[in-house]
Amino acid sequence: MFSNKRNIIPYGRQYIDKKDIESVKRSLKQKLITTGNSVKLFEKALRKKFNSKYAYTCINATAGLHLAYLAVNLKKNDIIVMPAINFIAAYRLADLMGAKIYLADVDSNSGQITPKTIEDCIKKNNLKKIKIILTMYLGGYPFNNVEFFNLKKKYKCYLIEDACHAFGSAYKHNKKSYYVGSCKHSDLCVFSFHPVKPITTGEGGAITTNNKIFAKKISLFRSHGIIRNKKYWDYDIKELGFNYRLSDLNCSLGLSQLSKLNNFNLKRKNIFEIYKNKFAKISNIVKIFEPANSSNSYHLILLSINFSKLTCTKNEIFYYLNKKNIYPQFHYKPIFSFTFYKKKEKDTFVGSLNYFNKTISLPVYFDLNVKNQNFVIRNIISFVNKNKKKIIYSK
Repeated sequence: MFSNKRNIIPYGRQYIDKKDIESVKRSLKQKLITTGNSVKLFEKALRKKFNSKYAYTCINATAGLHLAYLAVNLKKNDIIVMPAINFIAAYRLADLMGAKIYLADVDSNSGQITPKTIEDCIKKNNLKKIKIILTMYLGGYPFNNVEFFNLKKKYKCYLIEDACHAFGSAYKHNKKSYYVGSCKHSDLCVFSFHPVKPITTGEGGAITTNNKIFAKKISLFRSHGIIRNKKYWDYDIKELGFNYRLSDLNCSLGLSQLSKLNNFNLKRKNIFEIYKNKFAKISNIVKIFEPANSSNSYHLILLSINFSKLTCTKNEIFYYLNKKNIYPQFHYKPIFSFTFYKKKEKDTFVGSLNYFNKTISLPVYFDLNVKNQNFVIRNIISFVNKNKKKIIYSK
């Protein structure tokens, strides 16, 4: 969209330093540059980071979600409940596998499903036998982890965390802190290492679990379903799988990036604080979504705009900022708003529509400097002030 433009301020991008480049160079000199030592080391580092029993890398988070569905044996006509606000991957994969998908509404501020909206979805659709509840931590802010786990136990289903935004995020339960990815309160957790995410492997993803059976299936399905014997030339295939392996080049970059995660997240938090303080000047019209949990990845910084007090639309603020080489984003259009979605209950998603109509994602990335951030802030404040509705007082 803007790859050839100079001096742009996107909503997000990767940060690559000399150590990252040297790490990839070293991996190129290894005897194996796929299924080699860097893959093993990165997966070991992920297990240690999350304190999970198993961690597997894959080519992207979409593949990770597919592997998670395969691990729990998602089949045709199985019921899955997921948020109406999310990237399309989780929905599309379940659809391709023939599952019956039910969208739960979201909180109008966080853009995330809640225990209540899940229960409402179940009651409204009279769902009897649920196979999967899929949660998604929009922006990297984990909420209701334990409550979702209690719902999983109540409905005797699987709980999969779409944690593509939440690498490095944590939550507390009984005064103890758990990383998203520990799977202490879920069956499986999926991450993304796309360039705009908290760390990157170029493209890539990972799945964590504490379930030995799931782990065995993930390992099998990500590499064609091949089972190797002691004789290296002899192997068997008992189930058909896919080529979802991540290379050593990607994993070597991931290892280097992982060492900087704390600095990455701290910088994102500092950017968040600057936005919050500066936009306090016009807090009657715009508001930064402020999570209660302090251990977040801050993958997205969500700005809520009260357009009822302005004479402009959401699209107009995008046009204005784009002319200034500022590129915010939508995260995300509601799934039910796309053409392929055929069901008729679109008007019932009040929280999702409210969230989408008022929320934009602001630029946040490691090398976003204060000068550029203030440029973003000044232009948004200027646009808001120019487009305020005039108050007419009656006599």
